Amino acid sequence: MNRKRRQLLRSLPLGMAGGLMAAGGESQTTENQLYADETGRHVWIGAVSQDRLQVGSKQEMIETILGFLEAMKAYKPDIICLPETFSFVPGMGGYGDTAEAAPYPSLTSFRQFAKQNSCYLICPIIIKENERAYNAAVLIDRRGEIIGNYKKAHPTIGEMDQGIYPGPLDPPVFDLDFGRIGIQICFDIQWSEGWKLLSAKNPDIIFWPSAFSGRTLVQTKAWECKSYTVSSTIKGAARICDISGEVIAQTEFWNRNYICAPVNLEKALIHTWPHNQHFSKIRNKYGRLVSLKTYDEEEWTILESHSRDIKIGEVLKEFNIPTFEEYLAVADQSQNEKRV
Repeated sequence: MNRKRRQLLRSLPLGMAGGLMAAGGESQTTENQLYADETGRHVWIGAVSQDRLQVGSKQEMIETILGFLEAMKAYKPDIICLPETFSFVPGMGGYGDTAEAAPYPSLTSFRQFAKQNSCYLICPIIIKENERAYNAAVLIDRRGEIIGNYKKAHPTIGEMDQGIYPGPLDPPVFDLDFGRIGIQICFDIQWSEGWKLLSAKNPDIIFWPSAFSGRTLVQTKAWECKSYTVSSTIKGAARICDISGEVIAQTEFWNRNYICAPVNLEKALIHTWPHNQHFSKIRNKYGRLVSLKTYDEEEWTILESHSRDIKIGEVLKEFNIPTFEEYLAVADQSQNEKRV
């Protein structure tokens, strides 16, 4: 481990150093991830869990969440996602009664934080558009400007009884300076179609603010969509999942309320056979600059670049290797041509 990074981790409070620790106290980050600012195309992601928070008012909740953001500043996060309706406190009335029109007064302090720390924020609140209330995730850019929102397509019956309307079925994607992101919210995870539509737009990261942690559901969506998937939750653990579905980082007993960890966007998942014929040539040419991780039972392999100068898409093109989705698309087309 780099001496400067080791010294930084040792100097942080327990909660901060634990931000990259798993439930059992084991580090969830690799050496390459710890040096994320030095190699590859890394993005530092923050996620929040409100598990077991006891607050008495909306303002107290906002101040508590801002405290978590302040604690994450040491990692210089690129983007932080907050939980579903994070500022709502029971007893405030129905969801629809709390709806805010743009520019959303409750997000003023969060916009200031984004600007001061050059960080994107995903802030899920109840918004009002055209006299309708929506459970939405508002996206704030590094300048503190509101650049869009995603409206929950599948609110619960209880939400609709409180005045919430369903959002559009076709989810938007947002092109940020580090890559493309998409958003789903809580109950949306029970409908596969929204995730399929989102996946077809090739997001690098899908954020899932929620009331519950999801665990296996989130991990499954990550490998189904071949995208990093990040949960921020009202109860239970918040997680950052790899494109394989494996957990990169999660909140846990000693660090219950936030995590901040890097992901490398120069990564692709491919079907192992027949492309394994190229693996030795890739290793011989690129050595430690490109890694291959094969999952034998799934017949998957992940190619990852550890150099700013090597784009994984160019490596795939050089060796004529399609991504997993491209490989399936060719197979599907061939099957349909021969199907009677």
